[in-house]
Amino acid sequence: MVKKTLLDNGIRIVTEEIGHVRSVSIGVWVESGSRYESLSNNGTAHFIEHMLFKGTKRRSAFEIASAIDSVGGVMNAATGKESTSFYIKIPDYRLDTAIDLLSDIFTASRFDKNDIKKEQAVVLQEIKMSEDEPGDYIYDFFEGLFWKEHPLGMHILGSKERVTSFHREGLLGFFHDRYRGKNLVIAAAGNLRHDAIVALIEKKFRAMPGQNAADAIEAPRSNTGKSFLYKDIEQVHLIVGVEAPTAIDKGRHAAFLLNAVLGGSMSSRLFQEIREKRGLAYDVGSYITSYRDAGILGVYVATEPEHVKETLAVIKAELARCAAERISETELRSAKELLKGNYLLGMESTDNRMSGLAKGEIYFGRRIPPDEVVANIDAVQSEEILHLAGRIFQADRLTVAALGPVSDDALNNG
Repeated sequence: MVKKTLLDNGIRIVTEEIGHVRSVSIGVWVESGSRYESLSNNGTAHFIEHMLFKGTKRRSAFEIASAIDSVGGVMNAATGKESTSFYIKIPDYRLDTAIDLLSDIFTASRFDKNDIKKEQAVVLQEIKMSEDEPGDYIYDFFEGLFWKEHPLGMHILGSKERVTSFHREGLLGFFHDRYRGKNLVIAAAGNLRHDAIVALIEKKFRAMPGQNAADAIEAPRSNTGKSFLYKDIEQVHLIVGVEAPTAIDKGRHAAFLLNAVLGGSMSSRLFQEIREKRGLAYDVGSYITSYRDAGILGVYVATEPEHVKETLAVIKAELARCAAERISETELRSAKELLKGNYLLGMESTDNRMSGLAKGEIYFGRRIPPDEVVANIDAVQSEEILHLAGRIFQADRLTVAALGPVSDDALNNG
């Protein structure tokens, strides 16, 4: 059973009781990410994520880590474009430990100047590691091109120059602005009791301030065109992308199915055509990235330099085919079963259930029941997918980014 409680300071608590497990996955989700930054403080949200593990008034960094390790739990955090999450999976009888630790890092982190200096060196290494992984870095390069000067196009980690310029006052200013009750969702799934968890959270998080000024975020506009970043490596990493429905758009389920047919599995069109039939790549597929008011449907592939033109031609041909021809009932049925199966199998994880509770609350103000998700997938007709593909898969709307030993000539003639 799913229950929700709103605290006086604006914190939303959403829980799902699952009585047959012996664990609880709990996460604090903050509407804080690189979207809420500017060029001058880009990377701040991610850096703050790191700093909350560096020590509080009661715990050292080691004591924060050992508090969960010592009871067999798992703790982690992640910063995205629109949210930052801190989550713990722990045995049910240690839930109070998880809540106490989460409240401690949220309400009593020190932001010590020496720790900031040390963490700057750590994040610089993280940036360098990202740049050394072309299969990961191409996504950041593409979004920077696609969203251009909008905050959604900025790297979550920030730049080396920005990170080295961070100081305590600036970090605390951003923290106090974003880490407020109205921006927090605490979600938990597992063997728990809603009233008991609310009582614990209310006691531990009462020090969190409530409201702040309304966000003045601007919807992005995509940038079409082609760009490459030369790098002396073995393969060329490519992304071809277009605008797609948002995270809350009614047409998002049609987009999910279009993505599944295009490149979402080993039986998809792109995988079969590029890898199986032509042997042009080992890694190929499509993906959807959704934000509150924007979205991307992209195709990623890594291929040899001499295959770039042919690979791009195949991708564009498949996009044009989706825009011109209705997908078959067999493909539609298979895509629906793929989405439903993946979703329902994921529901067996308390981590995924907790994450789903938080995202549902952030984007929809409610939890979307599994039966509703399945029904929405089943309701999509091939005409809806054809209409969507015809609208977004237009030659003059494509954005192409490449990283590796590639030239502008290869992209322009692909």
